[in-house]
Amino acid sequence: MLKISELKEGDLVMAEYDGQWKEGEVTNVDRHDGKAEITTAEDQNFWYDPKHINPILLDESYLFKLGFQKQANDDGSIKYTRGAFRTLVHEPGNFSNFEMWYREDKRHIAHPIYVHEFQNNFLDMTKIPLIQGEVGH
Repeated sequence: MLKISELKEGDLVMAEYDGQWKEGEVTNVDRHDGKAEITTAEDQNFWYDPKHINPILLDESYLFKLGFQKQANDDGSIKYTRGAFRTLVHEPGNFSNFEMWYREDKRHIAHPIYVHEFQNNFLDMTKIPLIQGEVGH
């Protein structure tokens, strides 16, 4: 279970409705009531309590969903780029030890990270929301 205070509009999470977990995008956050409005792929949006929201572990497929391009390096590392933002994974598929940077802001992540955390780091570093399907800044 994640904290509502961690969520921002555009974050990707899993939401549970009638026993089924589906990927969705946070469209609104009510910190006072402790709920998040999430729209799923079927364009259904509901307000969810934290117990019905799970984070998604970051992997390559989510970087592609978020508009990143992949570049394999000679040393076996993988660089993912989106505009001036860079993510460097030292071992293919290992998103528990990687670097991300934008201009002079460079961060080393030494633990598994969730998609919404990656999106929030991107926002903090670039001041631009990292929204699924939006490419080209």
